Amino acid sequence: MRLKIDAAGKCDRARFVASPNADERPASMPIELIVVHNISLPPAVFEGDAVERLFTNRLDPNAHPYFAQIAHLRVSAHFFIRRDGEVIQFVEADRRAWHAGASQWRGRQRCNDFSVGIELEGTDELAYADAQYVSLAALIRALRRAYPTIVGVTGHEHIAPGRKTDPGPSFDWTRLRRMARLSHSMLNCDATLTNSHGAP
Repeated sequence: MRLKIDAAGKCDRARFVASPNADERPASMPIELIVVHNISLPPAVFEGDAVERLFTNRLDPNAHPYFAQIAHLRVSAHFFIRRDGEVIQFVEADRRAWHAGASQWRGRQRCNDFSVGIELEGTDELAYADAQYVSLAALIRALRRAYPTIVGVTGHEHIAPGRKTDPGPSFDWTRLRRMARLSHSMLNCDATLTNSHGAP
């Protein structure tokens, strides 16, 4: 699979659903980091449009007890990859999505300023689908072609340790490194990644 990011920061094979939860990056701030997350709404349910509704401020707090806890949040990610590999884009890559929250990478705060956030439909404990790795790797390769300033790929858990745990031990970093053609130093640019799949 080959994807392309155009001059407007949109992926050519992604379905675009505009999120209002975004703004402009700081002036002259290069994109240097890709952050991998997971999400499923309700937790561990892989169907429906609840994630789209959350990222577009349309989540019905009465539709599920869990939704009442999160419907007020104003969050987004640049991309969401479903279990079947479908890529949905909510924010142009050139703009700042609200995905990382309080975070730090290489001693720098506010990772939203210089990162692209990619959400995988999943949980920390359940294995991700093969189609998701294919789409994620293709998307990372496309982002690196469009933004050669990208020098790192990491997990939300690594930029917000103690606060976030995703994409969790079920994510195979070694597989991603191979499929996305990432150097060891790029994938381990901020922390030594360890998981049950043996990524160093």
